[in-house]
Amino acid sequence: MGGFFGAVSKNDCVYDVFYGTDYHSHLGTRRAGMVVYGENGFNRAIHNIENSPFRTKFASDVNNMSGNMGIGCISDYEPQPLMVRSHLGTYAITTVGKINNTDELLDLVYQNGNTHFLEMSGGEVNATELVAAIINQKDSIVDGIKFAQEKIDGSMTLLLMTADGIYAARDRLGRTPVALGKNDDGFAISFESFAYLNVGYSHLRELGPAEIVFITPEEVKTVSEAQKKMKICSFLWIYYGYPCSSYEGVSVEQMRYNCGAILAMRDDVKPDMVAAVPDSGNAHAIGYSNYSKIPFARPFIKYTPTWPRSFMPPNQSQRDRIARMKLISVDSLIRDKRLLLIDDSIVRGTQLREKTEFLYQSGAKEVHIRPACPPLLYGCKYLNFSRSTSEMDLIARRVIARREGDNVSEEVLQDYADPNSQNYTEMIEEIRKELNFTSLRYHRLDDMIESIGIDRECLCTYCWDGKE
Repeated sequence: MGGFFGAVSKNDCVYDVFYGTDYHSHLGTRRAGMVVYGENGFNRAIHNIENSPFRTKFASDVNNMSGNMGIGCISDYEPQPLMVRSHLGTYAITTVGKINNTDELLDLVYQNGNTHFLEMSGGEVNATELVAAIINQKDSIVDGIKFAQEKIDGSMTLLLMTADGIYAARDRLGRTPVALGKNDDGFAISFESFAYLNVGYSHLRELGPAEIVFITPEEVKTVSEAQKKMKICSFLWIYYGYPCSSYEGVSVEQMRYNCGAILAMRDDVKPDMVAAVPDSGNAHAIGYSNYSKIPFARPFIKYTPTWPRSFMPPNQSQRDRIARMKLISVDSLIRDKRLLLIDDSIVRGTQLREKTEFLYQSGAKEVHIRPACPPLLYGCKYLNFSRSTSEMDLIARRVIARREGDNVSEEVLQDYADPNSQNYTEMIEEIRKELNFTSLRYHRLDDMIESIGIDRECLCTYCWDGKE
């Protein structure tokens, strides 16, 4: 995943970019960068943030930067923003998304005269560099961005800063958001809508799918109109989004309350308390508690002074260890209690099984699990939701493979995705037994969509139902 922030101002806006970018730290933990433009031209800094927060890494850089324009990013993989010099001029670019047809796009740019790319560790090409190369195939930046939107299989939202202003472009189907803020001196552009509010901007609007705008201190000009078709990622509300954000006018925090309430409407268990796997499960659990009138409690407390961020290291064994280390238990809220625990999702199931075993070992009588979304049956093709390298990493797909064999037809998968089918019921029971839960009930897809409250046709639900 990842996130970005930009600002264009009549005055120096370096600290706006610094703090606005920092507000995206929940979206990635590996790389971060900033580029500003002022009287002395472009000035860029990129750092590895795996072992230190964004603010700490960039504090000294910011003191030496000045400019009335800037972009910054938090990236969970490739180093960016990149500086590019081409026939279109010099510009800085940062992206959020996923490219599925990298080889096809490399062939395209090789055929048109691009001679090489800088190879990253592992032999992969920096996706942002590839996007820039596609843009450079055309005679204008706007035509180049539109060409990239057309050619990329996956998703790609970007900021591109020239000496004259910043281009912001939302993915062709709007799978990821772009929000605009304004103040008396200029404008801010942000992945997360809340990020500019405490920096002194008020909310202006969101970009539509495929919309491209050019931003100067004086105006936001649409240079390519928004398209009607949209498939925004539903997981933005379930998990990715910070609680203060909203997408398409729908509050993340409110959606999670709605989600928990609908989970409670369909439930018949009577635990002593409702709890969450913090932090992304908190609001879902509050919604459940408010509706059911069952007390909300925190038998797990996240140790935020040194584990403040959501994501985990790339190594699986280290992720499992840190997942245990982050959460500290409260014995009096566990021993002899019947607990209902809400998590945003179940991916592999490993960490939730360990948490459940720990609760039993700590004296819990019952542990009922309620994921805030349906079973994950398909690997994300658009936003790298899961670090899984194979769909067989998903516990639901492993159970299906045990039942049906390795070559499962799409028709059979669709039956397992149907919460009213016998296959679905038996799959859930097998997952429950494997993970040793007292009971397991997933959020239904139709209920989840109702929790969001916008037209189903505007939502991407691929990871649950395989529908693009």
